[in-house]
Amino acid sequence: MARSENLVLTGFMATGKTTVGRLVAERLGMGFVDTDLVIEERHGPIPRIFEERGESGFRAIERELAAELADRAGLVIAVGGGMLLDPLNLDLLGRNGHIFCLVAGSEEIHRRVTVGQDPPQRPLLVGDDALGRIVELLAERAPAYAQFTQVVTDGLEPDQVVDRLALLWEAATTT
Repeated sequence: MARSENLVLTGFMATGKTTVGRLVAERLGMGFVDTDLVIEERHGPIPRIFEERGESGFRAIERELAAELADRAGLVIAVGGGMLLDPLNLDLLGRNGHIFCLVAGSEEIHRRVTVGQDPPQRPLLVGDDALGRIVELLAERAPAYAQFTQVVTDGLEPDQVVDRLALLWEAATTT
């Protein structure tokens, strides 16, 4: 039976949205879309988009993609960490999507974004104090992220997070 709803994963960078998203899509027999990967396929590397168009240009691209995905169903959609901070994107993807927020602590996020690349190659973490910037951004985004069902990824293997999401998805779609 085709699903008429989407499972949307949001959360800060490096909380596991892509890794977990692929796995939960496979488990639930749904398609998978990573909005950052789609943007990179269509427009080039995200750091270059930020450099050439600024954050506002990147956010405009996200809005176009949210509008496109709002008409689709049966997907697990992993969105960039700031995508659902835009009320229009939230409205579009929330219409037929159940939104879950993957969360991790600042130290864990810092560890994940610096594995093999210190300093991290993330446009929003440019500068000398990536950990400080992570803490600042997490604090700014906390109220927005708090409106979604939270799934902690700290100290868990991806399959454990998938197990939790699958249970939450089942509860959300059978009530």
